[in-house]
Amino acid sequence: MPGPLPKEQHQRERDTKRRVTSKEATVFDDGEVRGPTIRQATGRNDWSARATTYWETWRTSPQAQLFTATDWQRLAMLVPLVEQYWNDPIPDRGVLAELRLNEERLGATVADRQRLRVKVEEADAAPVLSIAGDSDEDLLA
Repeated sequence: MPGPLPKEQHQRERDTKRRVTSKEATVFDDGEVRGPTIRQATGRNDWSARATTYWETWRTSPQAQLFTATDWQRLAMLVPLVEQYWNDPIPDRGVLAELRLNEERLGATVADRQRLRVKVEEADAAPVLSIAGDSDEDLLA
């Protein structure tokens, strides 16, 4: 006999510990613009429409709520690659691979965000500040 059957994955002690101790960041899809402008980040303002759209998409993404200065620097380094990718008649696979790798680390796709434990919720689900009181008259007093 080879031994007992392995437990299902959700029953393993090491998996339970990992699930319990892992923290999840929640961000809200509020459409707010964050981070520097493309000119502030790159020192240039003559980027193509596609490169500018790429930058603005990241600025309004929910993940931008978590970005620090180093994340914005990384994105600024990607803008020339985005420009190169779209301007080449036959896009270079190496450029695409580099873009994909960096975007993965910033949480570009659903799978990337799951791996990073980032949960995106609609802006309507954002916590609302409420004032304690029994009625509207309490608020007017």
